[in-house]
Amino acid sequence: MTSQNRDLLVLTKRETMNASELEHEVELLVDLLFHVESLDSFCVANEVIDVNRYKIIRKPHVIKQIVRGLKLNAFVFISNLN
Repeated sequence: MTSQNRDLLVLTKRETMNASELEHEVELLVDLLFHVESLDSFCVANEVIDVNRYKIIRKPHVIKQIVRGLKLNAFVFISNLN
């Protein structure tokens, strides 16, 4: 896996942490975020509300097509299921 350049704030309950422990913790967090921030996870966690056609789209492969599309119509919304 390639290293990504991102800013992370890591808070721990321990007062002291050496550099290798901190580096290991950051590597685990980057690996976790790599899997969570994928397009598949995004499509499972969201739905598309199309007010023009009075439809709610929940199928991940259709949501991928809509998100990848270059132009969205008016009154088409992406809504989080949380």
